[in-house]
Amino acid sequence: MIGDLSEQDLARLTELQNEYKDVMSRLASPDIFSDQRQYLELSRRRKSLEAIVAITDEIGKIEGDIAAAKELMETASHSEKELLRSEVASEEGRASELAGSLKNLLIPDDPNAGRNVIVTIRGAEGGEEANLFAKDLFDMYLRYMDRRGYKAQIMEIQNSDLGGLADVTFQVKGEDAWVRLKHEGGVHRVQRVPVTESQGRLHTSSAAVTVLPEADEVEVDIDPNDLQIDVYRSTGPGGQSVNTTDSAVRITHIPSGLVVAMQDEKSQIQNRAKALLVLRSRLLKLEQDRLQEELSSKRRSQVGTGGRSEKIRTYNFKENRVTDHRIGLTLYKLDKFLAGEMDEMIDALLADERAKQLSGD
Repeated sequence: MIGDLSEQDLARLTELQNEYKDVMSRLASPDIFSDQRQYLELSRRRKSLEAIVAITDEIGKIEGDIAAAKELMETASHSEKELLRSEVASEEGRASELAGSLKNLLIPDDPNAGRNVIVTIRGAEGGEEANLFAKDLFDMYLRYMDRRGYKAQIMEIQNSDLGGLADVTFQVKGEDAWVRLKHEGGVHRVQRVPVTESQGRLHTSSAAVTVLPEADEVEVDIDPNDLQIDVYRSTGPGGQSVNTTDSAVRITHIPSGLVVAMQDEKSQIQNRAKALLVLRSRLLKLEQDRLQEELSSKRRSQVGTGGRSEKIRTYNFKENRVTDHRIGLTLYKLDKFLAGEMDEMIDALLADERAKQLSGD
């Protein structure tokens, strides 16, 4: 029941109920459509607050029913009292479950929940074996997205000489895509005998994965004067030209130093649009990281240098094992994991995140 919540949770609940009223009032204003950025922010916030308000209302109704039942018990017959006691116990149990759900919902929202995702995978340490592993990771995520019903669109891909991936960037669309993929950012280490090894020796290589929330165009204001845009001919593995026109685009954001290059499309216009989308997402992440650093000096980047020592997860083919070092979870079903059956690991990461939030860590 609401009475099961702490004073801090009750204060937070009151604050969110008042915020919901304010959000609904502002969304009802005809003027809201003149500010698309504010409209998007308020719409996202309304969606996140609706469940809290609905559960609170339901608990309030149950508590009203319980109070009424207890009042009836004062004048009820013996048999009626037993029936009312049973009903009260049932309703109290239901209200307590709802209060537990409500407590979880009172944890501050991830500001990026509901956004599309931009994922980049690149081979890091290990030469061509790292590129081959990057391809394995890319295929793994595609299978996982297919299982979850997400939509993937490749934005940029650079194949390596032996069929691996030197670099790939793709967009993921799905209502909970950010929530379920955000912990994938980091260095992924592989231990196996690579196809490039002639003597059967076990090698350790790594690939770096970056996961960014996609920024809405109205959220990140980019001054065209801050951009240096270069065009050139697309190249494939080994540097050979794969296009006879200058369709590839490289955009440098001068104030931040960020550089985004796109060459996957034959159209310069399409490559430019994709590059700007990625640039906006990276600028959004920079701003969010800056704000986070103000709250904590302990923030670490997702992939660091891409070195094996910075690993978040290890994939050991000989033992059919995948281990996530952040939560100490090991699964002896690497084959299934690579086939896209990743939910057990991802659910554990989300549970760990939730436990830390509830404990205030």
